[in-house]
Amino acid sequence: MSGTVLISSHRLPLAGKLRDAFRAEGYAVDLVPDVAHLGLAEDPVLLVLTGDRGPEDLAAWLHAAREGRSIPVFTALQGAGGDLRGRRGGAEESFSADPDPDEVVLLGHRTIQRRELQRVTGIVGEADPIREVLERMVQIAPVDSTVLITGESGTGKELVARGIHGLSPRRHRAFLAVNVAALSETLLESELFGHEKGAFTGAIDSRKGFFELAHKGTLFLDEIGEMPPSTQTKLLRALEQREFLRVGGEKAIQIDVRIIAATNHELRNLVHTGRFRRDLYYRLNILGIELPPLRNRREDIPRLVHHFVRELSEGMGRPFPGISDDAMELLVRYDWPGNVRELRNLVESMVVLSPGKEIAPADIPKEIRHPGEYSRLLPVPVARPAEEMRAGEGGEGGDRPRFRPELEFVFRTLVDLRMDVDQLRREFDLYRDDLDERLVAPESSRFALPGTDGGIEVGVWEGRVGDASVVPSSEELPIGAKAGSDGAGDGRVLYQAGMTIEEMEAEAIRHVLLEVGGNRRKAAESLGIGERTLYRKIRKYGIEG
Repeated sequence: MSGTVLISSHRLPLAGKLRDAFRAEGYAVDLVPDVAHLGLAEDPVLLVLTGDRGPEDLAAWLHAAREGRSIPVFTALQGAGGDLRGRRGGAEESFSADPDPDEVVLLGHRTIQRRELQRVTGIVGEADPIREVLERMVQIAPVDSTVLITGESGTGKELVARGIHGLSPRRHRAFLAVNVAALSETLLESELFGHEKGAFTGAIDSRKGFFELAHKGTLFLDEIGEMPPSTQTKLLRALEQREFLRVGGEKAIQIDVRIIAATNHELRNLVHTGRFRRDLYYRLNILGIELPPLRNRREDIPRLVHHFVRELSEGMGRPFPGISDDAMELLVRYDWPGNVRELRNLVESMVVLSPGKEIAPADIPKEIRHPGEYSRLLPVPVARPAEEMRAGEGGEGGDRPRFRPELEFVFRTLVDLRMDVDQLRREFDLYRDDLDERLVAPESSRFALPGTDGGIEVGVWEGRVGDASVVPSSEELPIGAKAGSDGAGDGRVLYQAGMTIEEMEAEAIRHVLLEVGGNRRKAAESLGIGERTLYRKIRKYGIEG
């Protein structure tokens, strides 16, 4: 095995057992007496700390291991809670004071392999979701099957694609990346498949496309969900038949290319809405990798910050004083909607604009310190079908939206608001008519009591709505005309079996009009409805006479 395992000599008996176990697996092993010897070791891949002389000594070992080459550290500390002290200090793994050497070697071997994979791919992180991604990459890299990488924007999909290529047998061949969303429909087809001379205006010579240029290598199609339907059809044929035609060409060209596609959309939803071919989705999603957002692996944020600080400060030749614990806590708590890309951009700005002292919470941008105060309801991107697109005006604009997203959002909001207002107006009119037609008025209430001959007697009394004490008994009903009579009687409108509600309503209106001598305003007040409603019902039931 390449690389040297370093074992501290705090406890020589344990150090000897671990040295023999690692050497049996083919590792070179060095015993280091103190922290100063860490910088003298050649190609260290692991540090096993068999003891410490107190918290400051432990911190010094861990700090020295993280500086420069970032060596993973295993601890086997003496005393109660030694394994807990090691984990809190930042050790990769922490064992009891007397660990099993074979277990230490097994976990060490896995850690060394994972670190080597991270070195090749450039992926930083030790959280469980990232470990699963790395293991998945190791599994699928040796084969030629198509891979679909999903995840939010900024999670590192292209980095994973390059890592798969770097671990595959095609690593010595070309790796080409194409951003599908950045190219118009006509230009995308030409870029992918090439074109023949004279195929379209401006095609003054034949040209190879990305498929030909990536022959025997890997082609990465980023933002595959933005691919136009016509290009999806040609891509499906190229994947299934391993051949394609150039634009304007007549001869099929054979290819041997591994396709890795990526998207931050949910392709299943695009399939359901008809914006993405179902057969192409199943052809792409043979092997899948889903990248976790940064908010789901917050324990990796300090590692990423230290990695970016080291990378950027060395690249720019600018010293960086460091970040305080309180400032780091703010970074860990933030949700990072832009994921790793957003974090890297922030670290770059801190390296460039460093105040010459350790970064404090006050040096962190306000939107990160107080995210709730700076949250805004932003327009959600609305997927537009192809017919809503139009050619750009003036020069090489290509296809672009009919409206800018912000204007389209405002326009659609106003249209929806107008529709909502119209709907509310219609519902209010219905409610008002229904309220007018009720037999309950603000200062008078209608009631129905069992009547004679199996009917229901309806009467009118004066009183406040909801006051049960004013409801009269059958003996207290007002005197007046009976329904169907000429106005003389006991004033009760009698419901008989077979009568409809409209017939009963017409008799009630006719009875009240007789009572008030035909005065429609008084009749409306007595019935507890509006005059317009009364006029309409009079016409409806033909009561004018």
